[in-house]
Amino acid sequence: MSHAAQIVDDRAASTGSLSGAEEPAGHPHGVRATARIRATYNGRATTLPQLRSDGPFHLRRMRTDGNSAKVGIIGAMSAPLGGDRLTIDVTVEDRALLEVTTASATLALRGPTAAPATYDVRLTAGEHAGLRWLPRPLISAAGSNLRQTCHVELAPTARLLLREEQLLGRANEDPGHLVSRLLVHRAGRPLLDQQTAYGNPEPGWDGPARLHGHRAVGQLLLVDPKMGTRHDPVLLRTGSRDGCAVLTPLADGRALLATAVAPTSSVLRELLDEALAHALRG
Repeated sequence: MSHAAQIVDDRAASTGSLSGAEEPAGHPHGVRATARIRATYNGRATTLPQLRSDGPFHLRRMRTDGNSAKVGIIGAMSAPLGGDRLTIDVTVEDRALLEVTTASATLALRGPTAAPATYDVRLTAGEHAGLRWLPRPLISAAGSNLRQTCHVELAPTARLLLREEQLLGRANEDPGHLVSRLLVHRAGRPLLDQQTAYGNPEPGWDGPARLHGHRAVGQLLLVDPKMGTRHDPVLLRTGSRDGCAVLTPLADGRALLATAVAPTSSVLRELLDEALAHALRG
């Protein structure tokens, strides 16, 4: 039995069932797992020559229309927990079209060690490729400690739609400590490098200059070489109680970034959807 498979069994045994587990005991050494997806274009449609599931990531082909491919990521166990080292590596080769989503929210929990968990996403898209990275929200539960990174490499003609949503704590609880970084390169040059941090011990993370009491945060990045180069910033909703979002152009001119804060996950999704609709109209 592989090391990752043994950890799956250990975590399942510690709770009796993964479906009802909230605070599993975990594995004292944490999980080391890397899942890989590779999409290629065969001249007619996008194929998936590599789908490598590992650790908590079970990869499943999903039905699509047209010549694109779609992959769903299903959680095979509770993760990430403290001490875990998790990676998803996605490569979309020239002219391939791929969408990746998750079956449910990712829940970061306190683990058997105080060491932070790491969750790294690596996305690469080749010439004339299209990648849609649309996972469900990440929930930072009380006591968790997570370092999340998303590193994107885009060819000059690649298209990208990326959405990130983070929920800070479950109902009636404080969030854990979450540090998230998004780093995007296009044509080998930096397009975006942004880091956010929430929860104790971060100073002022919940103050009026940042979240103003909101618990749902997210962003949406659209990169398209066919996009016009003239865009003005747009403020979507201004009421602090109902959340707000801003859609701004990046220096590259072929990319737009929407950033939103909201009281709930449903309002956050509405804001990001509004931002995307506005960007596509423009």
